[in-house]
Amino acid sequence: MDLERERELADVLGVAQAVRQAVGQVIEGKPEAVDLVITALLAEGHLLIEDVPGVGKTMLAKTLAKAIDCTARRVQFTPDLLPSDITGVSVYSQATGEFEFKPGGVFANLVIGDEINRASPKTQSALLEAMEERRVSVDGTTHPLPRPFMVIATQNPIEMEGTYPLPEAQRDRFLMRISMGYPSAESEVAMLEHHGEVDPIDPLQPVTDAAAVMACVGTVRRVFVHPSVKDYLVAILHRTRTRPEIRLGASPRAGLQLMRAAKARAAMAGRGYVIPDDISGLAVPALAHRILLNTHAQLAGREAVDLLEAAVREVPVPTGRR
Repeated sequence: MDLERERELADVLGVAQAVRQAVGQVIEGKPEAVDLVITALLAEGHLLIEDVPGVGKTMLAKTLAKAIDCTARRVQFTPDLLPSDITGVSVYSQATGEFEFKPGGVFANLVIGDEINRASPKTQSALLEAMEERRVSVDGTTHPLPRPFMVIATQNPIEMEGTYPLPEAQRDRFLMRISMGYPSAESEVAMLEHHGEVDPIDPLQPVTDAAAVMACVGTVRRVFVHPSVKDYLVAILHRTRTRPEIRLGASPRAGLQLMRAAKARAAMAGRGYVIPDDISGLAVPALAHRILLNTHAQLAGREAVDLLEAAVREVPVPTGRR
């Protein structure tokens, strides 16, 4: 590995560590969730955080935005939210006699879609082009979105009243789905002590900026993936499509996004190459929300996470030189 490559990987490692430490000052006791958020950021992916209210989903997204010193906008999804509230709208200006584009909530480096499953499916779908193409088309004009661009959407479990399940096409746009979970007793006591009187985000100082993040993204893209590791990834995808309990397996897009996430994980560890553990370690958060179980498995109470973990165990891990 040449010196320039080593320097680039060292920069990624430094940025990841700095962001991890900064976010950890606010989000206590959730190092795995924080690592996955940073992984999604460096992989240019979008994140879906699914959990019950009050466990810090929105706080995590807002803390990341401040730590990387990027623009952030929060969109509260409600049943009456319109697609134009997301993408923007052209408004006639009497002063100029022309239509002017008024950007919607999606025009920011980091878009926080709070309780996305409380909006109608039509409004949910307004995010599709932005998440996939990183641009918005309004009245025949295409408007590019700032870089880096990341959507962190939160949703409550679909069993709760007044929610709409995300359609498969929408879920497939998210690189990963994670859950926060309740904090440990020690973390919750620390939260009461540190967060009771002031907003914990206020004293947080940025530790990097958009230019540095995009430089890290470029380094992540160049991380090497050996053909045997690619074969391992594809074998996992294929296994999700052939297990009898799974009605809809992981898509080719899922494989591409899992590989990008594995590259980010490798770079965050200071490696210029992906190992099988990067793939298997990210398979559940990257694939579980994309697969659908058949009726028999649902009635039997099976979970997508358990079936996916079983599928990963059934695929032989490549050995030898990488």
